[in-house]
Amino acid sequence: MTGLPKLSRPKQIFLDFFLVFLFTAVLIRPYFKAKYTDKWASIESTFIADARFLSDHWPHPQWQPLWYAGTRFDYIYPPALRYGTAAISKLTHFWPVKAYHFYTALLYAIGIAGVYLLMRVGTGSRGCAWLAAVSTSLMSPIFLFMPRFRGDAWLLHPQRLGVLVKYGEGPHMSALALIPIALAFTWLALEKPRPWAIAAAAIFSAGVASNNFYGATALATFYPILIWSFWITRQAKRILLPAAIIPLLAYGLTAFWLVPSYFKVTAENMKYVSEHGTTWSIWVAVVVAIAFAVTTDRLARAKTGRTWEVFLAGSVVFFTLNVLGNYYFNFRVTGEPTRLLPELDMIYIMMIVYFLDWMWNRPQIVWHGVAIVLVGAAFWTTHNYLLRAWDIVPLWPDHTNRVEYRVTDWLWKNMPDARAYPTGSVRFWYDTWHDLAQVGGGSEQGLLNSQVEPAQWETNLGPDPKPTILWMQSMGVEAIYVADQRSQEVFKDFQFPHKFDGVLPVLFDNKQGDVLYKVPRRWPDRIRVVETAKLAAVKPPRYNDDMQYLQAYADVIEKGPDSPATLQRAGTDAMRAHAIVGPGQSVLVQETYDPAWHAWSNGTPLVIRKDAMDMMVIDAPPGDREISLAFLTPLENKVGRVVTLLTLAVILAMFWIGLRRERHA
Repeated sequence: MTGLPKLSRPKQIFLDFFLVFLFTAVLIRPYFKAKYTDKWASIESTFIADARFLSDHWPHPQWQPLWYAGTRFDYIYPPALRYGTAAISKLTHFWPVKAYHFYTALLYAIGIAGVYLLMRVGTGSRGCAWLAAVSTSLMSPIFLFMPRFRGDAWLLHPQRLGVLVKYGEGPHMSALALIPIALAFTWLALEKPRPWAIAAAAIFSAGVASNNFYGATALATFYPILIWSFWITRQAKRILLPAAIIPLLAYGLTAFWLVPSYFKVTAENMKYVSEHGTTWSIWVAVVVAIAFAVTTDRLARAKTGRTWEVFLAGSVVFFTLNVLGNYYFNFRVTGEPTRLLPELDMIYIMMIVYFLDWMWNRPQIVWHGVAIVLVGAAFWTTHNYLLRAWDIVPLWPDHTNRVEYRVTDWLWKNMPDARAYPTGSVRFWYDTWHDLAQVGGGSEQGLLNSQVEPAQWETNLGPDPKPTILWMQSMGVEAIYVADQRSQEVFKDFQFPHKFDGVLPVLFDNKQGDVLYKVPRRWPDRIRVVETAKLAAVKPPRYNDDMQYLQAYADVIEKGPDSPATLQRAGTDAMRAHAIVGPGQSVLVQETYDPAWHAWSNGTPLVIRKDAMDMMVIDAPPGDREISLAFLTPLENKVGRVVTLLTLAVILAMFWIGLRRERHA
């Protein structure tokens, strides 16, 4: 009887990678084919809506007219998940919701296999790699000292799975999935000259950033720790070149969308989604970094065998400081550190496996026993999850019985061209089924219009209906959705849900706590002929209920010249307007200003500028005017596309050269 042929190390790693992927895929099998679940409060709704919009306006809408009174499509979110979901939907004819779940489930399973790959490359131990990967797919060590999150996992399932399924953090978990793979190829690139590994590390690093910025933040923490680990333990100047080339190539791959203005807009929008960092946190981080550098210099300088130990120690120290420091002491350099709990879980599992391996390799038999007991106890906690793993995804067979669908369906049938103000979970799911314009949008990212947020704050929190009505008129809104405590809607954002009773006419009332009110507007189209001097004289509101400035602006647009104008969209990136303009008058289009918008009348370019509400004002000459508007590709994106194409050519050359060199070695 002949034995099985012995596999080469790369083939063995590939086979193990696939088996780990398969094991994880079986664990989360229902999620691959899930349509709607019972998670109607989940932010996944906005990613599904975003992908549905892209699928309907394929291949690349440059402007998103439905959210935030209009914004650049690229600004809203990195492209990987939205394009992956839309592409799956178009190729398979899955509903966008099913395509989203398939994409995120696929990346989730790949991510667990990625843990295997990183551990295998870093430690050289197949057993450690398997133990780390299987542990990551089944448990979360953070539950030991973070009871709030333990209580949120009813089967003690992995926290990263709960983040994906319950809270809809598909982009972040997809980015996390690629981090260990990017780090594994970086390790191979630093270990010895391997051009193909440099190229692969760049591709997966770009994939991380192209899925989610929290994942990119985590990678930006891991990466310098890994570089330092190689430098301090090997002292080889050769590693500096791949260490620099990998991030340069990674940025080159993302240059077509990650343009300079994207950084600016994202930084400005951080105030809507996170608190400010603190000075003391920065100083503490600096002190810890110096202490880590000094300690590892003394203990690991020129000791090649300690590269993995230094990387592991650094990752544990800095992620513990950032995440647990924030949880217990409000440590914060930037963003929301507790969003990185899945990354902390992953690195803690790697640390635990390292110590278990240390125990197993001790000559004393007692250490073997301790290791066995610890592993057994840890896996015993997973038995409920293993027995009921498929119960994690409770399906919702009929989404049409939800208020999120019924309200949007009514608006689509009765007011398809209106911009509305939805709230709560209705807002989250507002564009899942149809193109419907709203004041808000997804997760408050990519906003160009600075007045969108105060308009929402006043509408949701203010007790007086008058400033809200003025805000809605200023934003070009025709209908307001309100949910009171009887409603099926999840969040109940309105603090004073009955403030419009008897003030605004009712458009829709299902007698179950859901009401649509009509906002009085002079004409339905979001375009006005206005007195130029009066519009220039008004100022942005100083605070949310600034009645003086709000009223002044509303009077200009609602009590201006008796000259109704019309506005029609020609796809996502163009509009056609008709207006009769008198001397001293301008045309106001209630769409967010962006310098990439251009206007013409009879072939003559017209000036577009921004008004007090960040809307577009067109300086058209007097007369009966047909005006064409178009969003033209910004120069920075054109340059970025060239950079990306050149980067792709370089990466292909590196793969060809590197693999050819390996074959002839």
